[in-house]
Amino acid sequence: MKYGALNRRDGNKNVVNDKGVTLIELIIVVSVIIIIIVALGFSFEGWIGKYRVESQVKEMYSDFMYARAKAMERGRVHFITGTATTYTMYEDTNPGPDGNGALEPGVNCIIPPAGNDCLLPTFPKTVTYQIDWTGTGARIDFNKNGTIGQPGSIFLTTTNDADYDCLNISAIKVYMGKKNGTNCESK
Repeated sequence: MKYGALNRRDGNKNVVNDKGVTLIELIIVVSVIIIIIVALGFSFEGWIGKYRVESQVKEMYSDFMYARAKAMERGRVHFITGTATTYTMYEDTNPGPDGNGALEPGVNCIIPPAGNDCLLPTFPKTVTYQIDWTGTGARIDFNKNGTIGQPGSIFLTTTNDADYDCLNISAIKVYMGKKNGTNCESK
């Protein structure tokens, strides 16, 4: 028999009821759970912000490498132009058959308008975070042999400390990187 439990033989009336929890114990447990949820919520917000920045950089990287590969495959210059919120890819089709190396923006590649280069499908692309094109002049040319006409860096304007938040563009390749001051350090 437990200590303090009612013993019917000696008439002790000190009864301990240990079949439940007190209100104080319940409040403490609920408070701890709420604190943990709030802490994880802030952590999750930071993680999801970093994920979005990295996703945008990876998508841009993929598009830039696609433009380079397409230029080599088709034997034509390809252009990527951009604003703070969009970027667009064109194929040099004016004049045909292999272009003149100058950008004359057109409408589409299905039926290229006379005198204009064709806009590739799925472009222009709108971005979530603003793009800083200061390192490239908002236009990048991919030549027939795959070289890049304007080496430099492109940065995403964000306060998230993502692993990748910029593109470092050399004469022959595009690298994802992390902004360090005014430089994009390739990773």
